[in-house]
Amino acid sequence: MKIGLGHISPLWFSASRFAVGAACLFAWQVMRRELRLPRRADLPVVASIGLLQMMLFTALGAIAMTHLPAGRSAILSYTTPIWVLPVAVVLFQEKISRRQWVGIALAGIAVLVLLNPHAIDWQDSRVVGANGLLIAASAAWAVCILHLRYGRTPSSAIQLAPWQMLLAAAVLAPLAYMAEGPFTGDGTGVFWACLAFVGPVATAFCFCAVNAASARLPASTTSTLMLAVPVTGLALSVAALNEEPSVDLILGAGAIILGIAASARRP
Repeated sequence: MKIGLGHISPLWFSASRFAVGAACLFAWQVMRRELRLPRRADLPVVASIGLLQMMLFTALGAIAMTHLPAGRSAILSYTTPIWVLPVAVVLFQEKISRRQWVGIALAGIAVLVLLNPHAIDWQDSRVVGANGLLIAASAAWAVCILHLRYGRTPSSAIQLAPWQMLLAAAVLAPLAYMAEGPFTGDGTGVFWACLAFVGPVATAFCFCAVNAASARLPASTTSTLMLAVPVTGLALSVAALNEEPSVDLILGAGAIILGIAASARRP
């Protein structure tokens, strides 16, 4: 996404990835003769995933990434455990082990480390606003994790995914046109290469995989294990984009790794 944003504006990039992802999954279902309209009981999940997890989470992350390094963006946008845990415990009586409490506490410490006054310039409104967008994106995804876990649907994640992506693209495209003007993709080889990965792989496959897992695992476990994504993103940003990992990023990533280890390991 960070590379692609050098060749297209954030809202058009988000709309494009979901349009391509939806096309891939619709083609897959047609070939397997499994294409079905969502049932009435599926519509709340189609709306919440399509509008919150896909549209809002992705658009906010893309906008923020135009002002922040990829490594920091990856970590802050995956702070979902902080939002998921209290709701899962209070509203859904989810049982949290001592190890999971330790894991969540470490994730919270990581966020505090990343937002401390020495890590970001609190006088720069663009940087502060970008960090705020990433935290808002993580809260939107937290709602979806809880909805997938406790709001059962008759259809599977892969059956609903193309409709959710179609909804996200249908809302994002006019928003992109109003905010950013006509389509901004520059048509270079790098642009098409980024879209070829982000559309079929990072969107069509990964959203299906994550949502299928979210329906089967406790919400607290899903949100904590997903913290492996930003740690990987940080490592790749250093290796591929030559980003310099600051002390706060290293400490935050270390706390997340320990949190994952504590949460994922069974007693």
